[in-house]
Amino acid sequence: MPKLRILLGQIVAFILFALLIGYFSNSPSYTYHDPEMALIMVSFSHASEHKEKCRRFTQEEIAALAPNMRRTMDCPRERVPVYVEIMMDGNSLLSKSYNPTGLAKDGSTSIYESIPVKPGQHQLIARLRDSKREGGFDYESSISISLEPKELFIIDFRKDLDGFLFSER
Repeated sequence: MPKLRILLGQIVAFILFALLIGYFSNSPSYTYHDPEMALIMVSFSHASEHKEKCRRFTQEEIAALAPNMRRTMDCPRERVPVYVEIMMDGNSLLSKSYNPTGLAKDGSTSIYESIPVKPGQHQLIARLRDSKREGGFDYESSISISLEPKELFIIDFRKDLDGFLFSER
């Protein structure tokens, strides 16, 4: 008899646990963003230029190095931050500087931003600076877009394809 009670207790506990998991798998519902708004996502990784250029060692500097450490060039690894600016209809949606990853700040910069916007016809300008210059931008693209509610508009960047890529989903 005690074994039967233990078995029934376990069955009831498992059923309650399964019901609890079933409830939380569908409820409460989660809304990713306002269904009456469109969403612009800026998502890419990009390696900016190096902070300092490589320089050639002199013969005296090479001779001063240990034999197993001798090399002809000194190339610092650190990269400059990537500055991204997104404008829509003359208003700034995003204006931010992103630092490179890695212990030596020599990795690519990863950018991921989601920006809810009102649906409709818009003029979008995307700009990026990945060099040491103080002002201006190295890449700039503009596009006229028409956004519907719940629409996802993606801004990507590919240096090998000459700049920004725009796509709707």
